[in-house]
Amino acid sequence: MSLDQILQRADVWRAGRLPATQRAVASGFERLDARLPGGGWPRGALTEILFAREGTGTLRLLMPALARLSRDEDRWICWVAPPWIPYAPALQDAGIDLSRVLLVHPGVRQDGLWAVEQSLRSGTCSAVLAWPTVNDSAVLRRLQLAAEAGDASGFLFRSQSVAGSPSPAALRLQLHARRGDDLVVSLLKRRGGQPTGPLHLPSRQAHGRALVVPAHSAVAAGCLPSQWQ
Repeated sequence: MSLDQILQRADVWRAGRLPATQRAVASGFERLDARLPGGGWPRGALTEILFAREGTGTLRLLMPALARLSRDEDRWICWVAPPWIPYAPALQDAGIDLSRVLLVHPGVRQDGLWAVEQSLRSGTCSAVLAWPTVNDSAVLRRLQLAAEAGDASGFLFRSQSVAGSPSPAALRLQLHARRGDDLVVSLLKRRGGQPTGPLHLPSRQAHGRALVVPAHSAVAAGCLPSQWQ
């Protein structure tokens, strides 16, 4: 087989060329979408969001896309073992249909990755959010394959300490400390392109309500929809 014939095969990926079938969900940030393959968060794939500490706007970065998914798709937005309790009124203010939000709290810690994998693979979730602490490329590869099988957008929130480790995720970005009302991100890995950044993304919700509250908060207990508890 000649080189030209090999390069025309559908199962051969070439840098700078995206699969014709690749789809994406607009992030809601024009500057970011302009840099992302397909013009948004990848569908059927993992996105890793790396951060140095909580409070840098990790969830605000996803709010426009999650709001769109909750309106346009009859599938769940699944949160697996979030370290904080999502604050329902703030999510609703961000445009998210709360009836499409599902919280999964595994009984034991070891079941967390299994829950993430099954949620991604099920086909019933448009997006899956998770906070894994494991740094095993084989495990992450299983999650990537599960996202492909379930046509889900998987979002993994991880420490920036793993930035130098290999990952099968289709997209990796690092979220830096906010500057004023801006979210500042660098693209560490993207299909068909080189790393780039930093990008300053105006956060339209910078002065809104907190999106999460501590698990022990009385506010959280009083505001969670019944299906979340």
